[in-house]
Amino acid sequence: KAGVRALAQGMAREFGPQGIHVVHAVIDGVIDGDRARNQFPKFVEAKGQEGLLQAAAIAETYWQLHCQHPSAWTHELDLRPFKEPF
Repeated sequence: KAGVRALAQGMAREFGPQGIHVVHAVIDGVIDGDRARNQFPKFVEAKGQEGLLQAAAIAETYWQLHCQHPSAWTHELDLRPFKEPF
């Protein structure tokens, strides 16, 4: 992951001045959906309510990144359920 972060930083320095917003987003958790629920039902149950990332919430976060004013761009973003320990 350090290599991905470094690549994103380099791309942000290179392309940011051209108006291209480069974000290094880390999705740190299981995304709630059919695949997770079918393949890992016990894990999903153990995580409980609000223990998985919701696809709509991820999409909303990406939309917010898209709408950011260039004077306050986010470069790195970690998404994880609030119940997830660090």
